[in-house]
Amino acid sequence: MCKAVRARMRVLVSRARTARRDAGMVTSEYAMGIVAAVAFAVVLYKVVSSGEVSAELQGIVKRALNAQM
Repeated sequence: MCKAVRARMRVLVSRARTARRDAGMVTSEYAMGIVAAVAFAVVLYKVVSSGEVSAELQGIVKRALNAQM
């Protein structure tokens, strides 16, 4: 029983050490995710604010407001 407990403790300690080594990568992964989200938002804003898309969106809203119930 004692050997099994020691072996289990060794496994848990080694996992904890491995987790600490990878902890620094979390910040860079979040930063890359934020940069990608901002880039996507900029592209989406450019598309939606273009003349053709803006006119089409306004047409959809006008038809929805004038719909018969």
